[in-house]
Amino acid sequence: MIEDESQLVRADGLSVRRRRHDQGWSPRDLVTAIGDASFAATGVRESITPNLLSGIEERRERISYSILCLVAGGLDCDPIDILAPEQETPESDAG
Repeated sequence: MIEDESQLVRADGLSVRRRRHDQGWSPRDLVTAIGDASFAATGVRESITPNLLSGIEERRERISYSILCLVAGGLDCDPIDILAPEQETPESDAG
């Protein structure tokens, strides 16, 4: 499915927000959880900014698959669980 971790994808922003709310977390709490999960997994604390999280949740910004994996780690879920489905385009329906 994803061949390159730098490939741009869209997270399902509503799913990310719902999972964050289910934990009772503010956006900053999720950013901290992402850093903690990254440190536990790799020994390196990587995270995202609150502005990027806002873009993911509210504006459907495209992000790299590696960022999607960081967010999934913070939410303790599989990246596929928060990946937005591919949208059909009119060109793909023509045949």
